Amino acid sequence: MAVPPEALRSTMRQWTSGVVIFTTAGHDQRAGVTVSSFTSVSLEPPLVLVCLQKPIYPLQLVRQTGVFAASMLHAGQTHLSAQFAGFTPLPAGEDRFYGIETFTAVTGAPLLKDALAWVDCRVHAIYDGGGSEIVVGEVLATEHQPGTPPLAYHDRGYYHLVRE
Repeated sequence: MAVPPEALRSTMRQWTSGVVIFTTAGHDQRAGVTVSSFTSVSLEPPLVLVCLQKPIYPLQLVRQTGVFAASMLHAGQTHLSAQFAGFTPLPAGEDRFYGIETFTAVTGAPLLKDALAWVDCRVHAIYDGGGSEIVVGEVLATEHQPGTPPLAYHDRGYYHLVRE
């Protein structure tokens, strides 16, 4: 018998993760959302995965475009996480990219300027994950800022990591 959803949710809140802004664009549209379920899968071929809830628009758009990017946030970018999670009020008619500088690499998916690190991907596969879809991407381009501390998320709060 499976555990109740709230029991698993409470347990998984104890897992500390980085914070990533998942983005995609195409067909004169763009979309982005804050995610914490993101990890590398393979170095050869270079693959990463992200889990997205089934009903959200960014998943619908990535299915159409076949491309996405992930911008990993640094400790000074809590406000970006809140904005892409939908917690920041925006002016009428504006999307979650409001006031945020972006650029593109290979695929045309928006990347956040000054992110800790980023990957630009082509969809490799999409798998069913219950209430989510598991999107695996082949990394076509990447960069990072060495020495910059990441933004961490744990038990519904943000943390700045300190090296021991």
